[in-house]
Amino acid sequence: MDSHDPGRRGFVMGGLIAGLTLATTRVEAQAIHTDGNGIVAQEAQIPVAGGALPAYVAHPTVPGPYPTVLVIEEIFGVHDYIKDICRRLAKVGYLAVAPELYARLADLSTMTDANAIIRDVILKAPDATMLSDLDATADWAAAHGGDGARLAVTGFCRGGRHVWLYAAHNPALKAAVAWYGPAGGPTSAIQPQTPIDVAGDIKCPLLALDGGKDTVATVADVLAAVAKATAAGKQAKIVIYPDAGHGFHADYRPSYNAADAADGWQKMLAWFHANGV
Repeated sequence: MDSHDPGRRGFVMGGLIAGLTLATTRVEAQAIHTDGNGIVAQEAQIPVAGGALPAYVAHPTVPGPYPTVLVIEEIFGVHDYIKDICRRLAKVGYLAVAPELYARLADLSTMTDANAIIRDVILKAPDATMLSDLDATADWAAAHGGDGARLAVTGFCRGGRHVWLYAAHNPALKAAVAWYGPAGGPTSAIQPQTPIDVAGDIKCPLLALDGGKDTVATVADVLAAVAKATAAGKQAKIVIYPDAGHGFHADYRPSYNAADAADGWQKMLAWFHANGV
């Protein structure tokens, strides 16, 4: 079977990216690497409509069930940075799983142009498929040591956008944390709503972590989403880091802000704990 023929097989990627993405400037010397001591970390295959998504999963070696965090990638795929996020979460007691949500559309390991990824992959990925795939990932996690009653989601950049949409979709979620996720922007037939559109429907407490100098996920749009959620009686909060830009948590990129990334990480964990995850 030709794995690159979408007509015969619904997936282009059968495995995850090795190393860091080629599609953005990297400062590899500053990238954090979390070891595997005390955890199990490996690739997995998540059964979804039409086949299986490659994913990365990490959890403690002590017996579960574990509180579970779905980790949603940036536009660059589940590469070493996203894998390390999963290991960091496993080190503090979570089962963390990051599905490769764009596996049907492209092999992100070969793509070197962020603009091409946005044009040819991101904008062609239906939101309905993304939501269904995250549901399947949550189900898989619950069947593989995760506790479905203690479920959270976090995501970065485009993944932060998806956190808002998923929080409005899945009533089983207990907590959500969106890192610099664009809350506004254009819509389309396959991506019909923005986070601002769905903010009043979120089904769990949501924390947004944003940079004051971000020109991609503007603070004004995120504030509008938080305000709409609050007006609807939902629990939503934004933390703004005045000196941070977009991607301030991405330790492999020039945008990395170590102090704000560390503070945001602790605020994320506190948000999970405060909401039962």
